[in-house]
Amino acid sequence: MKRMSCVMIVFGALCTMSGLVAAQNLPAVHRSPAPSAPVEDTNGPWGLPNRDQVNAGTVTIITAPVGGATSILGSDMARVLDGDNLRVLPIIGQGPAQNVIDILYLKTIDMGAVVSDVPEFFKLQYNIPDVASRLRYIAKLYNNEIHIVAPTSIKTVFDLAGKRIMAPKNVGFYSARTIFSRLGINATFDIQTDDTRALQKVVDGEADAWIVSTGKIMPIARNLRNEDRKLHLVSIPYDPRLRDLYLPSVLTSEDYPNLLAPGQQVDTLAASVLLVTFNWPENTDRYRKVAKFVDAFFSNIDEFFKPPRHPKWKESSIVAAIPGWQRFKAAQQWLDQNRVGAAGPPPSASSAVVESSDDFRKFMQQSGASGRGNLTDAEVLKLYSDYLEWKRRK
Repeated sequence: MKRMSCVMIVFGALCTMSGLVAAQNLPAVHRSPAPSAPVEDTNGPWGLPNRDQVNAGTVTIITAPVGGATSILGSDMARVLDGDNLRVLPIIGQGPAQNVIDILYLKTIDMGAVVSDVPEFFKLQYNIPDVASRLRYIAKLYNNEIHIVAPTSIKTVFDLAGKRIMAPKNVGFYSARTIFSRLGINATFDIQTDDTRALQKVVDGEADAWIVSTGKIMPIARNLRNEDRKLHLVSIPYDPRLRDLYLPSVLTSEDYPNLLAPGQQVDTLAASVLLVTFNWPENTDRYRKVAKFVDAFFSNIDEFFKPPRHPKWKESSIVAAIPGWQRFKAAQQWLDQNRVGAAGPPPSASSAVVESSDDFRKFMQQSGASGRGNLTDAEVLKLYSDYLEWKRRK
């Protein structure tokens, strides 16, 4: 028994020694690089680009829900402007009011679409006196028309006093709150997150009206089944109390044959949809990224007016003066250096007032501006921008 134990011990020692010898002859184990430091292949046409260059050349734009004009314009910007040194990354957002919060607080958002009446909504709803002071606008993208769908017994917005109104939170409530406050109309707003369900409540007689701010033509309203013609689009007169925030506009039977009789049209309002960024300090990477985008966007603005781009691009302007908003400095510098041509009115007020056609005088009379005396440069530019919009619609 003792002899067997000794044999086993000797055998074990021999195996251990054999294993050590074999281990000494094994090649070294290959270890892959740590995940935090990947190897970047920059050779050849399919090599990976430099990470820093990719980030420096990529900008994000938060738009709006899928299907609306804003999301399509975001895609257009990516298609036209993407290249070796710039990539535009559109991000689907909830709507203009939420976009302000996202631009202010989300680290990944460089720019976004915001409607010009949103700052007044923030003042009314959240007691924030001047949220626009923390933002800078780059350009006007297009017009959002105010749509009110209600029974035919309601003729104008003033007939909605005391009524229950469905106001989708991120699509119409911000404009409804502003317009009704300006006009002194008291109504009950039912704030919804689902705009289609909100409209259905009007169809079912559970609410008196549905209001949204969106670029025409809006698919939800256009596709509404209204064979009995119980619903229609409600008129919003161009009241003097609204003129510093809104442009006059119309909705026609061609836009919404299901809501207006052939040949009929109703007056409404339009607010400017702006491309907005945070007020980045000039010595920051974020400022430089947005400035790079501005140079590409402004330099190629004519491309957006050509087919097959969205027809709303025809309402855009890189020079429009927006009351209550300050322009992003790099955008103003580009305009000063290039003295834009056909993309809108000239940047100086002195050159804007040389427009003396009969059409312009007629517009001045209709808008009530002809009797306002001396106007500031900003007021002249605003009037000229409004005139171009009026002329385009005419």
